[in-house]
Amino acid sequence: MLAATGSVLAGLHFSAFGADEAKPVPPTPPEKPGPKNDPYADGVLVDGEPPLPGEGAFTFAVLPDTQFYSETFPDTYLAQTRWIVEQKERRRIAGVFHLGDITNRNTPAEWENARRAMKILEDGGLPYCLVPGNHDYSERGKCTDRTTLLNDYFHAEELGELAHWGGSYDKEPERMENNFQFMEAAGRKFLILGLEFGPRADVVRWANEVAAAHKDREIILLTHAFIYHNDTRYNWKTLGRKQGGNPHDYGFAKATMHDVHDGEELWRNLVSKHENFIMTLNGHVVSDGLGRVVTKTRSGRAIPQVLVNFQMRPQGGDGWLRLIEMRPKGTAQTYDFSPTRMQRNESKQNQFAMSLARIGGQA
Repeated sequence: MLAATGSVLAGLHFSAFGADEAKPVPPTPPEKPGPKNDPYADGVLVDGEPPLPGEGAFTFAVLPDTQFYSETFPDTYLAQTRWIVEQKERRRIAGVFHLGDITNRNTPAEWENARRAMKILEDGGLPYCLVPGNHDYSERGKCTDRTTLLNDYFHAEELGELAHWGGSYDKEPERMENNFQFMEAAGRKFLILGLEFGPRADVVRWANEVAAAHKDREIILLTHAFIYHNDTRYNWKTLGRKQGGNPHDYGFAKATMHDVHDGEELWRNLVSKHENFIMTLNGHVVSDGLGRVVTKTRSGRAIPQVLVNFQMRPQGGDGWLRLIEMRPKGTAQTYDFSPTRMQRNESKQNQFAMSLARIGGQA
């Protein structure tokens, strides 16, 4: 992944591969790259905050890939969560989603920075759901196995005391890698389902049971790798290394006979099997870090699947976060905003509307 200093080497999603093993190919560069000296050649930057939600609307805030903030720019991470809490009432923020790569090298110092930033949300009374990314696994974040320091700093037992906590993976109830949260706003009930990077088959079994047991709730799926930057799902079986950073291309997959799910497998084995998913969100992917695709379930419900990642911007991401304004009558509007730059990005890739499929019984 692109380092905060602009280095190209940090971001190719390298795992710990031996000399005789193939390494993941880097993601394809954007089709129309901007001038190398202008990191915002593809943006439409406007000073000021996004508009406030209209009547009957509320907001979800999204934090993708904070890895370089945790490693090098902790004040930026703090600025993000402080701004979110400050905006809680004005924007009717119903919850916060972290899309993984909480840290860059899975070190205690980085986790301490991340914990400090996320604690601001807890103290501010804001529910959140977070998932691990590939950089949150193994020594130095190399993702050779599923060891992580996540549970040393975010404790399921403590978070389980919060009103919004739903539960965690039934085979690992004391761990945080797979969990779900209940969030409610404007008379709507949501279940935020957070899954580990490249979810294991039995985790997907559990996720199906959670979805089936809460048919009255709109489900938003969070996982680190689902959509690629060219508006397609990760699909190892068909595309392999043509899509850089597929979970199947990491050491932890090879060590477990590929007991992992990529985006296409999650779509087929989880999302498309239920009638209450309304959206998926992921980070992880570099290039321009943006993408989306809409696919219909078997019954014809159209589900937006969205990639958002800002780590390639200067200083590890320049503080950019995404706001999703959930509007009445089944629509949503995205706004990308940086509380450190005090700017929004109004390019068509950053600011767009979505139609959200209704679930049973909704008007």
